[in-house]
Amino acid sequence: MIRVLIFLLILIGLAFGEAWLIDRPGEIVLTWQGYRVETSVLVGLGVILALAAALVFLWSLLRYGLRLPSLLSIATRSRRRDKGYAALSRGMIAVGAGDVQLARKSAAEAQKYLRHEPLTLLLRAQAAQLSNDPSEAARAFEEMARRNETRLLGLRGLHSEAQRRGDAEKAHHFASAAHEIAPLPWTARAGVEHRAAAGDWRNALATLESEAGARHVDKTTRERQRAVLETAIALEAADTDPEEALRLVRAAVKRQPGLVPAIALNAKLLSRKGEIRKVTKLIETAWPLSPHPDLAKIYVNLRPSDSNADRLARALALARLAPRDVESRIVVARSAIAAGDFKTARENMVPLIEAGARPTTRMCLIMADLEEAEHGAGGYVREWLARASRAPHDPAWVADGVISDHWLPASPVTGKLDAFVWQRPIERLNIGAEAEEAIFTPIPAPPAPPRIDDAPAKALSPPQSEAAAAPSSSPVAEESQVGQVIFPLPAAPDDPGQEENQKPRGLAQLL
Repeated sequence: MIRVLIFLLILIGLAFGEAWLIDRPGEIVLTWQGYRVETSVLVGLGVILALAAALVFLWSLLRYGLRLPSLLSIATRSRRRDKGYAALSRGMIAVGAGDVQLARKSAAEAQKYLRHEPLTLLLRAQAAQLSNDPSEAARAFEEMARRNETRLLGLRGLHSEAQRRGDAEKAHHFASAAHEIAPLPWTARAGVEHRAAAGDWRNALATLESEAGARHVDKTTRERQRAVLETAIALEAADTDPEEALRLVRAAVKRQPGLVPAIALNAKLLSRKGEIRKVTKLIETAWPLSPHPDLAKIYVNLRPSDSNADRLARALALARLAPRDVESRIVVARSAIAAGDFKTARENMVPLIEAGARPTTRMCLIMADLEEAEHGAGGYVREWLARASRAPHDPAWVADGVISDHWLPASPVTGKLDAFVWQRPIERLNIGAEAEEAIFTPIPAPPAPPRIDDAPAKALSPPQSEAAAAPSSSPVAEESQVGQVIFPLPAAPDDPGQEENQKPRGLAQLL
């Protein structure tokens, strides 16, 4: 709107100026080289303006002619740049799509047209990584590290390649160099994990706390890693300096109320001091958040002088805090078997082994203990032991394919801090649906019990009828994708078997 007003004001000014000149006519006389030119003022001004326009036009033509080579060069570079960026875009898309050939071709084309563009080096490195060419990727990252604008990116790429090769010292060197340039979350994390991989928990904690002031690690991750490192230090100091260990695990539990190793160590250290009430309150608070066998073991066996009935009462009190959890039922069943309360044990195990459920190895072993404690050794015990050999794994501490029976602060494979997770290990043996149920094949009994195959397999389905549940003198065999797996006999050759008046029990009677 303001521009329109200004334009109108200019037009009005020109109109007034022209009217003023018309009202005041005059003459211009020019005498030069014997020539005499007479004209009016308006015509003279028009001639002057025309000559000025002609001079400007001629100067523009001359200037364009002088600049023509540079303009042609600019146009050529513009076309090359457009082709280079088009190749760069195709290459990035190809890397994301996993097209190795197109990614490498586009990287070469982008390098041809955009020789000094940093993104071409990134595309070249990513194409090399995609095609599993670590040497080419390392060369691209090294070239990035030599340039000021891409130095951090190159160092991070070299750090990643060193980690991929398993060269921890080189990875730490590149991360430290990058950290000196600009402290970043990944450089801080790399420094902590390098010290953690070496088992230097105190320096790792000091490094983490120094980076916390600069907020290079988000608060949630920082607090979790602090608790893990404090627990690791406390585990080492538990025997030599129990007071320091207790202080550390208390801080760890405060930071992470669901960190089971810290809770378990805290409970052990408190129980050594005789602070039974504090241990009870600690585990009862943690149980609904993280039901774990270690916590249940400490809670039930807190007083060595307790009878089995007292331990069962404690187990029932703990189970009421998380009544639907599997660990609650297992701890009650174990305590009930020890106390001779077989009814309570069965009532707690029925939901875990009933038809349609897949009992784990530990559940099958508990049922074997229950059968042996209540009815004595026999075919049913062997049947549950056979099922245990094929049952799914129970939860364990798992990290990077490593299964540990106790918690570790860092992965022994990669050195990653807080890598262990309490979960069921992955079953690697893929058995078809037709092999889900046991196949009982009547073959002659061998002179000695057959060998148990240690390969992991899925659990036998619960017996669905009395005939299927009854002990047999034939071994259990199963055809799977990896061959035949033979399990121990439900009744050994020298086992007298069932008495004549004992009827085989179905699943309902077994439970």
